[in-house]
Amino acid sequence: MTRGTPIPETMTLHVPFRIVKRGGRKEMQMPDRVRPERTPDNTLVKALARAFRWKRMLDSGEFATIAELAEREGIAAPYLTRTMRLSHLSPDLVESILEGRQPRHLTLEVLRQPLPEDWTEQKRALGAPATPQDLR
Repeated sequence: MTRGTPIPETMTLHVPFRIVKRGGRKEMQMPDRVRPERTPDNTLVKALARAFRWKRMLDSGEFATIAELAEREGIAAPYLTRTMRLSHLSPDLVESILEGRQPRHLTLEVLRQPLPEDWTEQKRALGAPATPQDLR
């Protein structure tokens, strides 16, 4: 620009994005070539924390049965059981969830479904990338 070129009053910038529901809230989804900083999904993080807390309470003997724990927490036993499945996720998946790097399709409802116990099979079933340890 030179001194003689007028500065435009307005500028229009087009940014392609979609609004998607994720974990019970709306999120802006950018095109693949644009990678904004990811933030952890609070719904998944809270569910992980609850799952590990409930597992610890049962393992320590504080509660003898899932039904007893569910009654104390004021929730249905089947809900508690399905949520506790998160305590059996592979450490890599737990880490990716806590860092907000999990695959976009990975929601709480997906994780509350029965999953393989084998961590490599879990990643395969959930579409998560394999790690070098999995390839041994």
